[in-house]
Amino acid sequence: MAAAGGPRHARTAAVRAGGGVLAAAGLVLGGVAAPPAATAATAAITASTDYQAENAQLAQAKTATNHTGYTGTGFVDYTNTTGSAVEFTVSATTAGSASLTFRYANAGAANRPMDIAVNGKVVAAGVAFPPTADWDTWADKTLGVDLAAGTNRIRATATTADGGPNLDRLRVGAAADTTAPSRPGPPSCSAVGPNGLTLGWGAATDDVGVTAYDLYEHGNKLAEAPGTATSWQLTGLTPATTYNLTVIARDGSGNASPASVAVDCTTTASTDPPPSAPGTPTVSAVTATGATLTWAAATDDKGVVAYEIRSGSAVVKTVTGTPPATTATVTGLACDAPFTLSVVARDTAGSSSAPSGTVSFTTGACSADGGVPGSPTALSTGWTIPWGIAWLPDGTSALVTERDSFKVSRLTTGGTRTAVGTVPNAVTTDGEGGLLGIVVDPGWSANHYVYLMHTAAEGNRIVRMTYDGKTLSGYKVLLQGIKKNRYHNGGRLAFGPDGYLYASTGDAQTSSLAQDKNSLNGKILRLTTDGKPAPGNPFGTYVYSYGHRNPQGLAFDRDGRLWEAEFGDSKRDELNLVKPGANYGWPTCEGPCSVAGMTNPKASWPVNEASPSGIAIVRNVVYMAALRGERMWRIPIDGSTENVGTPTSYYVGAYGRLRTVSKVPGADRLWLTTTNADNNGGAADGADKIFTVSIG
Repeated sequence: MAAAGGPRHARTAAVRAGGGVLAAAGLVLGGVAAPPAATAATAAITASTDYQAENAQLAQAKTATNHTGYTGTGFVDYTNTTGSAVEFTVSATTAGSASLTFRYANAGAANRPMDIAVNGKVVAAGVAFPPTADWDTWADKTLGVDLAAGTNRIRATATTADGGPNLDRLRVGAAADTTAPSRPGPPSCSAVGPNGLTLGWGAATDDVGVTAYDLYEHGNKLAEAPGTATSWQLTGLTPATTYNLTVIARDGSGNASPASVAVDCTTTASTDPPPSAPGTPTVSAVTATGATLTWAAATDDKGVVAYEIRSGSAVVKTVTGTPPATTATVTGLACDAPFTLSVVARDTAGSSSAPSGTVSFTTGACSADGGVPGSPTALSTGWTIPWGIAWLPDGTSALVTERDSFKVSRLTTGGTRTAVGTVPNAVTTDGEGGLLGIVVDPGWSANHYVYLMHTAAEGNRIVRMTYDGKTLSGYKVLLQGIKKNRYHNGGRLAFGPDGYLYASTGDAQTSSLAQDKNSLNGKILRLTTDGKPAPGNPFGTYVYSYGHRNPQGLAFDRDGRLWEAEFGDSKRDELNLVKPGANYGWPTCEGPCSVAGMTNPKASWPVNEASPSGIAIVRNVVYMAALRGERMWRIPIDGSTENVGTPTSYYVGAYGRLRTVSKVPGADRLWLTTTNADNNGGAADGADKIFTVSIG
């Protein structure tokens, strides 16, 4: 379900890297700010008032008392039909912001969404009312709205054939807290040992109060400390490993601060001797996509807990157990390809052995439908984090963005590179933010429009510029209000067959935003080329799908279906088939799970085998670039079932971190970029390359 992501620390095997439709949320459209959430001084309501649902005006609904736990004299049972509604009449002494809290029960298996309208205008479409344990278990759903002075009509209307949930009451109160805590003070490390350290930081401030601090290693959450703490002990770390640590403050309303500045802390070497090197493996049962390896066990004074089968530094498979087995079948290998593998042992103290000797073999002949990728050929060198690729209509050249320099270049299929401009107002986050996705308007020959996504001072933006064939000019904001943080900024753009613009957004290291349909974060968005919500969107807003962690790759197959690659946290990465209105689970689910109303991925991987970024589709096969996994995955689509075949991996450990893959128009060929110069790869600026790959 979820994915983001973002880059992972190159030396930390267990670590993972990396709104809205209500005016009260401070959404900005076309560069014009909507009214911000009111402060207490301008709130329409200063004290809470309860309005019982049984006393409201009902439409295709009835009062009931056949369940327990309700307040007042009963509750409202919606008829199971679209359009059933309850309308409350409430009063406000002044115009301003207020919070609405609906008390409800839903023992069904699925969410029962409702449109919330104030004085006849829908202010929150498709608000989720997810299942509760049973009809006697009540939950609260709160959102913020603007009220007029005097009488206001608040209507909750069911949007599906299941009707609305059982509704007990509406509580109207002071405006919800929308002010985020301040940025925590710079962190520092003390009491550093081989498997742990104490992280300290300066306290953040908040208008209501800090309730928790989230401690991150790059984009992966390592621990949570209480809001009263200014230090915390981190345990379970790996000896002799550098951790890049930041702190984020949260308040009781879920508002998250910007990440603190980062500190690099290196654990000390273990005093426990590492395991001995495993024996040199032997290989048997070689197939077109796998092989079985067998090796002599390593020894350790405290016990071996895992073996890692590696191709260079990239992990191909991890074997665990007590003790772990000394034979394993490796699957998902590229067909008709050479492999050289070794085995490393890990012990209970987190120490790793020296690698075993290597074994080399070649997998069996290819028989895959849709073709297989050949060996990459370097097309262009001297890049620094080439992030987005957008093809011009003639298919002979593309525009390429560089994340941290904010530059855009034109690159031809012959390898000629020309600078065309720098995107204004772009800023870095010292993580995953910066100049990200780019796409050329399908009508570029007539309008010369180019669309980009980038991080700015206030958050992430989708903007439009003009490219006349020589230089970029103009700058028009289409959509703001997408929150940013150091990691989890999303950033991919793609045009669909319907002519609308699709964009991926991360959860900005605030996981609750992914499930909030009134937020632009943790979503796939769908909008017009003028920056308006696209007609037919499932909730009447920008939101197309939700429950995403850090979605990255976007691509449409030959049947017009949207596929998306997503960073998980510490367990599973994902490939999703995106459907309008679907919930992909984050933060409840990471990878497949069995939660009602949440959509499982079509494929998923352990985090050290993927960290997916860009995807492209050639002959109905998905090609997925992997950062931490240092490989490209090939995943065939079964068009008749909407499922996928067995994923296989190419170039494991051969080219480092792979960021973006793009189909060359009119050819069975890919462009593939590295991202070894980012803050996880550690290579010097200019070290990245763009390769061409033929599909044979």
